[in-house]
Amino acid sequence: MSEVKLATEVRSEFGKGAARRIRRDSKVPGVLYGHGIDPVHVTLPGHELLLALRTPNVLLALEIEGKKELAIPKAVQRDPLKGFLEHVDLLLVKRGEKVTVEVPVVAEGELAPGNFLLEHVLNALPVEAEATHIPESFTVSVEGLEGGASVLAKDIPLPKGTTLAVEDDTVVLQILAAQAEEPAAEAETEAAEGEVAAEA
Repeated sequence: MSEVKLATEVRSEFGKGAARRIRRDSKVPGVLYGHGIDPVHVTLPGHELLLALRTPNVLLALEIEGKKELAIPKAVQRDPLKGFLEHVDLLLVKRGEKVTVEVPVVAEGELAPGNFLLEHVLNALPVEAEATHIPESFTVSVEGLEGGASVLAKDIPLPKGTTLAVEDDTVVLQILAAQAEEPAAEAETEAAEGEVAAEA
């Protein structure tokens, strides 16, 4: 995985007013923590950070007061309406260190002919991987699967050095048989009739 370099400033101003001023300057307030250090409050370049976060679990090479640190995003807060970045929590990592992260699961292929639905029980699979070799995603084939079939965590091929952080038999994807609408309508009618009978 590639590293994204970000010039990072240590900040001493806190609170909502300070955060608003930072965002007005097209920057994002954040907190850097891990490895037993006291949390460091930082400011990051907004546009570059936004582009970097398009890659899940992106590895950030931070330049802070002449020092270089590696970090991965652990929590990202966005404005619920406009979507811009409000705050980011970053976890310090070192080369060769194992970290637990959630990696997106991408399904590919066509289900078997029929009225079937694909359900993502887990949109991301928790795994333990080396901090500098975190997979961007896991691609899983659902080609030809029918209703009742499921894909378990142990069924997903993992790259070397990556291990599951959940039970082997955890369901990640499952195939559901879509119910016809007519029986559902009949069930609603029966329920309504039952209510009428109960009121009588």
